[in-house]
Amino acid sequence: MRCKAEPESCGTMLCESEARSTLADPVPMAYLSVDAQGSSEVSLDDITINSSAGTVEVCSMKPADDPKTERSQMNKTGLASSSRPASNVWTTQQDGEVKLRMDEEGMGSEAPKTVHEVFQEAVSKYSDYYALASKKNGQWVKLTYKMYYDKCWKAAKSFLKLGLERFHGVCILGFNSPEWFIADIGAIFAGGLAVGIYTTNSPEACHYVAENCSANILVVENHTQLQKILEIEHKLPHMKAIIQYGEELKEKRPNLYSWREFLDLGEDIPDSQLREIIESQKPNQCCTLIYTSGTTGQPKGVMLSHDNLTWTSIAAGRSLMLLEATEKQELVVSYLPLSHVAAQMIDIWLPVTFGGQVFFAQPDALKGTLVDTLREVRPTAFLGVPRVWEKIEEKMKSVGAKSSTLRRKVASWAKGVGLQTNLKWMNGHSEVPMNFRLARQLVYKKVRKAIGLDRCTKCFTGAAPISRETLEFFLSLNIPVFELYGMSESSGPHTVSIPQAFRLTSCGKEMAGCRTLIHKPDADGIGEICFAGRHIFMGYLNMEEKTKEAIDKDGWLHSGDLGKCDKDGFIYITGRIKELIITAGGENVPPVPIEDAVKEACPIISNAMLVGDKAKFLAMLLTLKCIINTESGEPGDDLTAEAIEYCQKLGSKATKVSEIISSKDKAVYAAIQAAVSEVNKRAVSNAQKIQKWVVLEKDFSVGGGELGPTMKLKRPVVAQKYKDLIDEFYADANTPTTTENALRQ
Repeated sequence: MRCKAEPESCGTMLCESEARSTLADPVPMAYLSVDAQGSSEVSLDDITINSSAGTVEVCSMKPADDPKTERSQMNKTGLASSSRPASNVWTTQQDGEVKLRMDEEGMGSEAPKTVHEVFQEAVSKYSDYYALASKKNGQWVKLTYKMYYDKCWKAAKSFLKLGLERFHGVCILGFNSPEWFIADIGAIFAGGLAVGIYTTNSPEACHYVAENCSANILVVENHTQLQKILEIEHKLPHMKAIIQYGEELKEKRPNLYSWREFLDLGEDIPDSQLREIIESQKPNQCCTLIYTSGTTGQPKGVMLSHDNLTWTSIAAGRSLMLLEATEKQELVVSYLPLSHVAAQMIDIWLPVTFGGQVFFAQPDALKGTLVDTLREVRPTAFLGVPRVWEKIEEKMKSVGAKSSTLRRKVASWAKGVGLQTNLKWMNGHSEVPMNFRLARQLVYKKVRKAIGLDRCTKCFTGAAPISRETLEFFLSLNIPVFELYGMSESSGPHTVSIPQAFRLTSCGKEMAGCRTLIHKPDADGIGEICFAGRHIFMGYLNMEEKTKEAIDKDGWLHSGDLGKCDKDGFIYITGRIKELIITAGGENVPPVPIEDAVKEACPIISNAMLVGDKAKFLAMLLTLKCIINTESGEPGDDLTAEAIEYCQKLGSKATKVSEIISSKDKAVYAAIQAAVSEVNKRAVSNAQKIQKWVVLEKDFSVGGGELGPTMKLKRPVVAQKYKDLIDEFYADANTPTTTENALRQ
C-alpha cells in the first residue's frame, strides 16, 4: 500500500505496510517501580526500558485487566493495586492499568508523572504567580498557585470525608469557575475520577453519565442544575452527596452542601490519609472521564490516565511554544465547556504545566459578553471553536458595513495587503512590505485592540471544521488563526499549527512524540487518519467492543476521519467516514467540502447539510443567518445585519427569514440557486452535484439538537427531524433536469 507523501519527508507519517513492519519490531515497555508503601514517585531511573529497538507499542487484543487472571487486589490501605505491571495498552475497567507507550528517546521518553506530581512542580516553580482570576462584584479575585494547590488539597480531604471511593466519579455540572477546577483536581487527588457534565444536558443525560461512572458525589453550579440532579438522585445508588458552588442554597436537604460548608468538611481528615492515597496513584491509571457528546447512540466514557493528561500537556505546550511563567506568563480566558477535552487541556492542564494565568469569562460569554472579557484580559493565547470565530467575523462585518465610505475603502485595501503578505509569510517569505507596515498602524492594531487580541500571539481553532473564508478573513486582518486537530480519545491535540508552520485549511503537523498513519489510502492519498503515542486514551469505560473498534490490534487509534498528508508533513482533513454519502450509483461523496463551498458562495446561508445516502441524487437543507436570542440561545426570525445588507444588494427588502420563505423571495432564491450552480460547475462528477435544495424555517442550534456542544453538526438528528422534507426530495424518482425543478418552492 502506498501513502501520498514519502515517509521521510512527512515526519512520522507511515504507510500501512510500513506501519505493520515498524510495529512488528521489539518495542520498549515502561514499568513503574513502586515501593512497598505504594509510592510511585517516578524518575527516569524508575523506568525500565524492556527493549533496545523500536518506538511504537504493540498491543494485545486482550484487555489490560482480565477479570479471571488479573483482578486487582486490595492492599492494607484498602486501595486497589495491580498484582503485576500492566501488559496491554487498553482497558475498559475504571480501576484498570495500561502499559504506557514509551519511546526510547525524544518527547515520548519523558518520565511519566501523576497529576499531583505535576501540580507539586507547578507550586515549587510558580508558587506566588497568579493562577486563577474570577470576577466577584465587578472585581477580579485571584488565587496564586500556592493558594490554588491548598484549595485542591482541602477539597480532596472533604471528598474523602463524604466517602469518595477509589475510581468512583465526581461529576461536575456548571459553568467554568475556580470551583470547577478545584473540584476536578481535588477529585483526582482523592483517588476519584473527575467527570464533567455538559450544562445543557437533560436530567436523563445527567443520569446516564453519573450512573455510568458510579458517581459518589455531584458538584452543581446553581439551583437550576441542582433540580436536574434531585430529579434523578433516587436512581443513583452510589451517590452520597451534592455540593452547590455558584450561589447560596435555596433549600436545606440531607447530604446537600454549600461550597463553603464542603471545604470545611475535611478538616479532621489527617493529611497522611490523603498523602497515602496520592502516593498509591500511578501514571498509568485513570483519573478523568470525558463523555463524548454522542452524535449517534449513548455517550462513551473516554478514560484518560494521569500520563495522558500530564504528558499531552507538556508535549502540546512545547509544540505550541508556550512560555513558562518564569519567562513570560501566558494569559488565557476560560469559557468553552469544561466537559470537553479541548477546554480542559487549554484551561486546566496547560496552565498548570507552564504556570499560566486563567481568567474566567461570564456565564453568558457565548451569548455576547466574551469580547468584553477579552478586551479586559487581553489574553496571550485564545482558543475559539469555529462558531466563535464566525460570530466575531459576522459582528466585525456588521460594524464595518456602517462605517463611512472612506473607512470601508481603507479597510478593504488593508485586508488585501494583509492577506497577500500573510500568505507569502506562510510560504516562507520574510520581508515586511511598506504598505503592510502602514496598514498595521491604520487598521490591524485597531482591530486587534477592539476584540481584545492585541497581545494574543496564539489564536487557535479546533473541535470542528472551519471554513477557508473565515480563516482568510482573519488572515487579511493580520490575525492568523491556527488549526489544531485531535479528539477526546487522544487527550485533545494530535496535530498543531504554529506561526512558523501552518497552511490554510490544514490542521497542522503532528506533535512531537506522536505518530500518524493514513489507513488504506486511495489513489489521491486519502485514507483514515490513525494515531499512536502516549496521548492515546486507555479505553471506553465498560465498553470492550467499542474500545476494540477504536484501537486496532497493532495499537493504532482509528479516528474515523478521512484525510491526507502532503510532502511537507501537513495533515488535511477531508471528511468523516460516517459522514460519507454513498449514492445509489455507489459513488462516495464527502459532504463537508460541498457544504462549505455553498456557504462561501452565498453569504446569507448559515448552515448547509447535504443529503442523498443511497439515493439517486444529492439534495441540500439550508438555513439563513438570523439573530440568536442571547438568553435562550434559540435562533430567531430576524436576519442578521450582514444578511440584511446582502439582501439589499440583491434588491430584496426582506428583514426576516419567514418573509423570504413565505414569499419565495425571487432575489434571494435566485442568488442561492446561482451559488448552487456555481458549486455544481466545480463538481468532479454529476453524482456530486446538488439537484434540489430547501430553505428551512429555523437555523440549527444546540437547544434544537441539530448542533453538539462544540457546534458540530449532528447529521442523524437533522436527518430524523427533517425526514419528511428529505423524503419529498425523492418522492419523484426521476432526477430533476432543469433549474426550475431544482428549486424547492
